[in-house]
Amino acid sequence: MTNLRRPAAGCPGAQAPAGSRSIEEILAAARVRLRRLEPEAAHLAARAGAVLVDIRPAAQRAATGTIPGALAVERNVLEWRFDPRGSARLPIADRYDLPVVVFCQEGYTSSLAAAALLDLGLHRATDIVGGFVAWYALGLPAFGPTDVYAHLDTAPRATARWAYT
Repeated sequence: MTNLRRPAAGCPGAQAPAGSRSIEEILAAARVRLRRLEPEAAHLAARAGAVLVDIRPAAQRAATGTIPGALAVERNVLEWRFDPRGSARLPIADRYDLPVVVFCQEGYTSSLAAAALLDLGLHRATDIVGGFVAWYALGLPAFGPTDVYAHLDTAPRATARWAYT
């Protein structure tokens, strides 16, 4: 098993390579470039035509819920789906002034993702402060969670319960 602890001082690999940054530094640099939206402002932006983009994995969306009308584009394909020059882009991603509001579960990964969209030239890309958790906590519109095993149920639960008594 791999030791995931920080290497002890003096051990090979203990010194950070020149030019490397911690994830905290990378996140801070991304957020400086964004005009992040509080959940209420994101809700209003969506009502005014901004595209809400949920970058969470399908299992996480099913387990915690979703925002009605949000476009599900998992993080690993986001840039390909939103590059206006790309052959794999979504039809909606046809211009650089598209207002895109990305969200994840708690608003960390979405900041990095929104900064990547800025790098593509989508100058109105941003994210939601606090992510889906903050949106849901404020009582903004949300669906779910979803029973991911519902399709396996072949008999109504009440019938199955009475069959064993």
